Amino acid sequence: MDIDISYVKCSIIFFIILAIVTHQYLKRKKFCNLIDQVGRGINPLPMLGNALEMNIGGSDYRVDLMLTSPRDWGYSLNRLWIGPFPAMLVFDADDAEIVLSSIKHIEKATEYRFLHSWLGTGLLTSGGQKWHSRRKLLTGAFHFKILEEYISVFNEQSDILVSKIDQHVNTEKAFDIFPYITRCTLDIICESAMGKTVNAQEYSESPYVKAVCTMTSIVMSRATKPWLRPNFLYRFSSLHRQEKKCLDILHGFTNSVIKERKNISNKNKSKGRLAFLDLLIQASDDGKVLSDQDIREEVDTFMFEGHDTTSAAICWSLWLLGLHPKIQDRVHSELDSIFGQTHRPVTIDDLSEMKFLECCIKEALRLYPSVPVIARELREDLVIGGNLIPSGVTLLIMIVAIQRNPKFFSEPDSFKPDRFLSGEARNPFAFVPFSAGPRNCIGQRFAMMEEKVVISSILRRFRIESSNNVDRITFHAELILRSKNGIKVKLYKR
Repeated sequence: MDIDISYVKCSIIFFIILAIVTHQYLKRKKFCNLIDQVGRGINPLPMLGNALEMNIGGSDYRVDLMLTSPRDWGYSLNRLWIGPFPAMLVFDADDAEIVLSSIKHIEKATEYRFLHSWLGTGLLTSGGQKWHSRRKLLTGAFHFKILEEYISVFNEQSDILVSKIDQHVNTEKAFDIFPYITRCTLDIICESAMGKTVNAQEYSESPYVKAVCTMTSIVMSRATKPWLRPNFLYRFSSLHRQEKKCLDILHGFTNSVIKERKNISNKNKSKGRLAFLDLLIQASDDGKVLSDQDIREEVDTFMFEGHDTTSAAICWSLWLLGLHPKIQDRVHSELDSIFGQTHRPVTIDDLSEMKFLECCIKEALRLYPSVPVIARELREDLVIGGNLIPSGVTLLIMIVAIQRNPKFFSEPDSFKPDRFLSGEARNPFAFVPFSAGPRNCIGQRFAMMEEKVVISSILRRFRIESSNNVDRITFHAELILRSKNGIKVKLYKR
């Protein structure tokens, strides 16, 4: 009897496909079982996971997830499914230390790829050898002596800020200070990064300002909506069209400034303050080390990381001081001892004397970290607390919950700046508003200097009173932790 060769071939192909599918199914099932055995979480729906809760509940649900759930479930690892993509939520500093201190687990989660169209693969989003070489190259740009040059920018823009909010003084009417602070920090970071300001404080309708806000919102939408994750589906969405318009504005501005600064770089070498961009141009070695695209990646990254994060930190600090007049009085006393009744600019030496103000800023960052969550993707299996976390899982380091863990902080929800004066013994990874370990924030010293100058400039002239207390604050947790209903304050002349 003749055997039909084509039949045999089809049968072999069929069984090979069946074996592959079966293998992948069993592998996926084992993977899912491992996830379900670790920690607790809200039961996911097939395919959608917890995406409905993430999007129907929106930002409110995400805040509840970060703050309430660990106390309801216990401070441990908890699971979350964003569609078919698993994430493990880390709520304990001891567990976070295992991840953050490792040189192996430095790869940012896949969600960071949604920033690639804007930031490319700069210091924030890159991994592997590129990240190592960029980190080494850029470290020199944040040397203390170089940062000292930016003090004049902080002072100049703070003076403009004070003149803008002066219209609200002694009116007995609360106003939202957040937009004023945001425009000030944008002008600061733009001038520091590129040597050119967008004049956001004078021109609040700046296309650049709007483009930055829109892009951050788009990134969060893609991270929480599984149907927007695949590029081939995202390209058909209205968000993709918005993104293209924003990128034309953002990249167009940066490219034009790079071209302009390159033309005058020789003059800048001989005199004047060097912007971050000038330092990158010098390090580029005529394109041998950094191309124009490489330079744009890092400038855009610096703009992104140093804008909203700093404005949020300043606003939360002012709001908390406005809620605690006795603590604010202590800050006023400290500033009076440094400046007397003068309105002279802040110097680098003055910053080192603002010890209690620094404690207040740190305590504000503990309660309301600008970046409430950071994400890492495991490229190999990892054991945390006796639990095996398989490769391919996204680890969400819940900074805002870690820093309110009663295991490490007494009265964790209370504003107590003195805890940073006393030097309480605790795991150093219990306070990580700038992340920690090898991928900590390279600009944290820059941020603290800027925050001190801006806050001190306001408090040297005004007494601040907060209108909305903790119960009336509605959190907006996206890339940055802010208040949905603004930061309402009243100002009084000192």
